[in-house]
Amino acid sequence: MKICFPVETNQGLSSPVYGHFGSAPGFLLVDSATGECVAIGNGDRVHQHGACNPVAGLGGYVVDAVVVGGIGGGALHKLNAAGMRVYRAGADTVADNLALFQANRLQEYMPGHTCGGHGGGHDHGHGCAH
Repeated sequence: MKICFPVETNQGLSSPVYGHFGSAPGFLLVDSATGECVAIGNGDRVHQHGACNPVAGLGGYVVDAVVVGGIGGGALHKLNAAGMRVYRAGADTVADNLALFQANRLQEYMPGHTCGGHGGGHDHGHGCAH
């Protein structure tokens, strides 16, 4: 399974998970079966609020799931419509969240449990999930 983790900088599995999907500088794509990691830039980082195109942000890479600290409703809907499930990060690093994901211990984001805006200072514990 291919899992996408928004990150500020690529530090491999030690990378902290970024607090908001749409404004993340990049993504770390991890194959949960092999542990292979691919770092890509966010191709849709600069956009108006509500105009996020998360699938374009992934630059054509296909993933099965996204693990993030926060996400807006529009991006969640678009990712879900493209067949991707989105989960709320439960730890700080990609490695710790990957372990939680594999243990089925991450909460899936549902409509209505998302961020309301692009305010600065998003981090893992910013409280976007309800």
